[in-house]
Amino acid sequence: AYFRLLCSLLLPALFLSGILCICLVVLLWGVRLWLQRKKQLSSAGRDGKRPLLVGFFHPYCNAGGGGERVLWCAIRTLQKKYRNVTCVVYTGDRDATGEEIVEGAFRRFNIKLIHPVKFVFLEKRFLVEASLYPHFTLLGQSIGSVFLGWEALLKCVPDIYIDSMGYAFTIPLFKYLGGCRVGCYVHYPTISTDMLSVVRNQDTRFNNAAFITSSPLFSKFKLVYYYFFAFMYGLVGSCSDVVMVNSSWTLNHILSLWRAGACTSVVYPPCDVQTFLDIPLEVEKSTSEYSIVSVSQFRPEKDHALQIRAFAKLLKEKRVGQEPSLKLILIGGCRNQQDEERVKNLKRLCEELGVSDDVIFRINIPFEELKRHLAEATIGLHTMWNEHFGIGVVECMAAGTVILAHNSGGPKLDIVVPHEGHVTGFLAEDEDSYAETMAYIFSLSPEKRLAIRENARRSVHRFSDQHFEETFLLSVEPLFK
Repeated sequence: AYFRLLCSLLLPALFLSGILCICLVVLLWGVRLWLQRKKQLSSAGRDGKRPLLVGFFHPYCNAGGGGERVLWCAIRTLQKKYRNVTCVVYTGDRDATGEEIVEGAFRRFNIKLIHPVKFVFLEKRFLVEASLYPHFTLLGQSIGSVFLGWEALLKCVPDIYIDSMGYAFTIPLFKYLGGCRVGCYVHYPTISTDMLSVVRNQDTRFNNAAFITSSPLFSKFKLVYYYFFAFMYGLVGSCSDVVMVNSSWTLNHILSLWRAGACTSVVYPPCDVQTFLDIPLEVEKSTSEYSIVSVSQFRPEKDHALQIRAFAKLLKEKRVGQEPSLKLILIGGCRNQQDEERVKNLKRLCEELGVSDDVIFRINIPFEELKRHLAEATIGLHTMWNEHFGIGVVECMAAGTVILAHNSGGPKLDIVVPHEGHVTGFLAEDEDSYAETMAYIFSLSPEKRLAIRENARRSVHRFSDQHFEETFLLSVEPLFK
């Protein structure tokens, strides 16, 4: 009797589920056919020939960071190589025109495009803003990116889709509904095994609040949530036809999460090393002031507060009346109001530590001014934990500063490594070691500093625009076959 009752309930449920699955498959197939038809109708040129549309999904293309430099270099590289390609950029920067965005790329990065770019302006970028999701931020932003990707797909269906900003959840959308060949350039895995270990060890960091670390229950719940998200992230990422990563550190994480080794390769981001190598390198002349320069966007993970605290410690413990004065110059981009608020908080921290007169903030400055500050600096400072690569680190080395970066991620594995057996820079981990290492660098003779600077310069050629172009074209070649 119980078996008959179970069958009478289960069979209709299975039948209904089967019908719903078939309806869903038919609906999705219908949407795909409709999008394909839409593409064929809209993309024919004046001569009747269809250009190959390559879409770059980059909602913050006007932000002015290292990720944006990769975007514009990638577009310029494709324009050089392929004559029948039209590049499309999906962006949420509706406060600027396409001409202003392209002009900004030239002004900030010294990158001049060969042909015009088509911009598709998205209205729902707010869906990927972290501020919209105070809790379950990763999941919220990822779901939001699917809706933003759907808006992009409705407005323009490309032939080739490249996610150049880390929105992996858009990849299946463009591949299976848009019928596109898909690739991605991963600057930083949305979730990593390091993030899992931070939660597992109940470690308080910028992405793991104190109230979670103090509660074993909350920590276990967050760990389960992270494992679920890591599984989903691996699932969507494995849909890619081509995967490019920016460093050995990112490669290790993506291989363990996406398991797509056959189509994954390291493509170091393009650093404008030649422009910085033009700065003449010579033994420092005696000076009344030394400057320490930091180049990175004002985002929480960049940890500018650590730079300010380490600098204050250096001033407190190492300065003697007769020594040259020291200045810390923080150069970076502000993307939004939250970044601007962060800068205000950093200025307040300077006041609390009594170093306001010695710390200078330079926000959204033009390229020539950035170059001048780096040319005059003695130390280049970088403090992000597990920085995926570190374009700012390479630029500092190319410009001839003595680099001091965090002992983790890309700087540790790829950049601040010995070149031909000689030192190229220094690594530190906390406030004390940063202050001590800065003091040590200043204690070196100008000749010894010059030897380190020359060595660092020789080591950065592998991060040039030319090297990026070669490896990028090699990686994306399967998408164009």
